[in-house]
Amino acid sequence: MTQIFVYGTLKKGQPNYHRMLDGANGKAEFCCRAHTVESYPLVIAGKYNIPFLLNVPGTGWQVSGEVYRVDGPMLQFLDKFESVPQMYQRTPVRLQVDEWECKTSASEAALAAGSIIEAFVYSTTTYQPEWLSHTFYSNYDAYGDHGLQFCERENRH
Repeated sequence: MTQIFVYGTLKKGQPNYHRMLDGANGKAEFCCRAHTVESYPLVIAGKYNIPFLLNVPGTGWQVSGEVYRVDGPMLQFLDKFESVPQMYQRTPVRLQVDEWECKTSASEAALAAGSIIEAFVYSTTTYQPEWLSHTFYSNYDAYGDHGLQFCERENRH
């Protein structure tokens, strides 16, 4: 199982969360809410208002999201869904646990709030330079008051 940190449309309550629940894609188990240890620029960009975590540590805000344990098929699905390596790159990120909820086996203890863990995140080093002048967010919500409506893949022309 691989730990993945999601910060955008794959989070609970967001437009693509159903993909995390679809057993045809593989298995994803929710572990915790967490935030990045370092600051990153999280922007909403492009004509489809997609959330992008720009791989520029030390710029922006600590970014909130969710950690999932995923199996091999789900990891392959997510890599394809996130257009790795063209649009996003899967890179390790250090996270601080807000509240651990993952079922633990006898050999592993539940992590205390404040624990530091590592997971993979879909971030990008390939972006338009002007994106660094966009508003940075610490928490993405497709339905937030930013007024930038996310366009789902099925509706893109």
